[in-house]
Amino acid sequence: MNGRRVLSPVLLLGAGTGEATCGILYLASYLRRGGIEAFVRLYDGDESEKEVRRSLEALVARVRPKLVGISLKWFHHVHRALLLARMLRKIDPHIRIVMGGNTASYWWRELHAFDCIDHIVLGDGERPLLALCEGDPSPPNCVTRAPDGTPRRLPLEYVQGATNSEDVYYSHFNDIFLSHQDRHAFSGWVAPGKGCGENCLYCGGARGNQKAAFGRAKPFLRSEESVRRDHQEIASRTWQLRYDFSGSSAEFLQSTWAGVDLSRHSCMYFLWGIPRMGLIDALAGTFEHVHMVLDIGCFSEQQRQEQMRRGLLKPCASDPQLLEIIDNCRRHENLDIEVSGIAGLPFASAATLDEEVRLAERLINLDCGLGYQRLEAQPGALATEHPARFDMVSEARTFTEFLEYFEQRAPGDVSSVPMLRFRDAALEKAVQRTSEHVDALACEHRDSKRRVEINGRTRLLNTAPSTLRFKLGDWLGPHRVPAKVAQEQVTVVRSVDGTGLVCAPSVNPRKFTDPTLDQGEDGQILLTTLAAFERPTTVAHAVTQLGTKLRLDPGSAREVIEHLVDGRFLQPA
Repeated sequence: MNGRRVLSPVLLLGAGTGEATCGILYLASYLRRGGIEAFVRLYDGDESEKEVRRSLEALVARVRPKLVGISLKWFHHVHRALLLARMLRKIDPHIRIVMGGNTASYWWRELHAFDCIDHIVLGDGERPLLALCEGDPSPPNCVTRAPDGTPRRLPLEYVQGATNSEDVYYSHFNDIFLSHQDRHAFSGWVAPGKGCGENCLYCGGARGNQKAAFGRAKPFLRSEESVRRDHQEIASRTWQLRYDFSGSSAEFLQSTWAGVDLSRHSCMYFLWGIPRMGLIDALAGTFEHVHMVLDIGCFSEQQRQEQMRRGLLKPCASDPQLLEIIDNCRRHENLDIEVSGIAGLPFASAATLDEEVRLAERLINLDCGLGYQRLEAQPGALATEHPARFDMVSEARTFTEFLEYFEQRAPGDVSSVPMLRFRDAALEKAVQRTSEHVDALACEHRDSKRRVEINGRTRLLNTAPSTLRFKLGDWLGPHRVPAKVAQEQVTVVRSVDGTGLVCAPSVNPRKFTDPTLDQGEDGQILLTTLAAFERPTTVAHAVTQLGTKLRLDPGSAREVIEHLVDGRFLQPA
């Protein structure tokens, strides 16, 4: 390629634990179509530094990457992103390490100071990353290191838009994953569009920051053809589809679903504003089940309207509009609603806190779920950068303060983040008390919807819609499994809401162990219990069966049954 050194294979990682953003899947697909051998690790469950190193060593040995891309989209992953980069540098100093994503683009100056990072991609990564892999000496929208060590940043020019995003779509899903476990971790995200046109005071990804960090002046929908290709690639490989975009119309989505049967899929759709019933009807008529999340900014209408009046919040439904939407949705039995909002936004008062509680109680009485959390500090957000304007204080504002906060979190803690709090101690105490009360109401309602009271006469049925079998080496990947157990069978069971069981009854824990597996006797007990309910069966009869087949005492048998009911593998017949 014109004498340039091509960097292939490529390994793409998420910077956080759990499922990485779908961005690395779009990137890997794009690189594959550009002739680069790209792989992803979509799911990362490592907690300790020892586990991180062991996993990275195995991945590097398997892929032998010339370049590793680390997706730093979310700001609370900054410490882990740097940990991954440092570990990779130690494992193989010759690997080119690239970081990208919203947070990397925002903090590129600070991140460039770390010598474990070779390049930082600003904004959408497809074209810049391919240029890096092809050996382009001047890749677009990249921060590179000059010979004297100073950052070299070319002028930022947006490289995608409504008219030139047709070449960004999912493909090569049979090639980019390193294990079946990783592919099954994919939750079905599809990005119908990109960007946000609003400037909410609490959001680090608001319009102003998108333009400054990405060069993206305004949001846009991708072409119907490119989104249709997404659906064609993933529909047979995932049980649900997830969307997060406000601008999609029923007509747009129906065009992108053309030729794909989604009648047995679930859908989760995150919406704000006032959705048209045509879109809701299209979702309910296309999918077996729809979970719709309506973002209303905050649960106090008075507070919500004040923020919108000042231009600090996206357009959100009023309480009467919200209740009308919920009422209209009742005609769809396969659709449920969650209403989300943020507690502790500016302009709170005793009156707005009372409003929050009243609306939360009313929504619960309408059987809606609640998504409710306190206001967190986000880099670049107006409230975080200028908290004094709102008589608030932020627990972190600068790169160093955020990094130090996350460095001090205990291993495995992914929930604690810096918060914004009120200067007025009495108001802060009242906001926190209200937040905890609404949280408790939401939790109690959520638990009551899932709770199934069972006794000996209760008839249960195995409702797991998917049961698959793999060789252990194929499921976890040959880089994680020794040859002596690679051919052992594992059974993967999925419940109706996506909860998974991976049972490996023949894998002796003394020869090989993995925290994601139910091994040996535990795995056999779970599979035998599920088999006992292949037809509607009473709990008492199943307990007797388990005692006969497994010599399981009645108390233990009932405990296993209750565990499977809680996971929704077994449900009332």
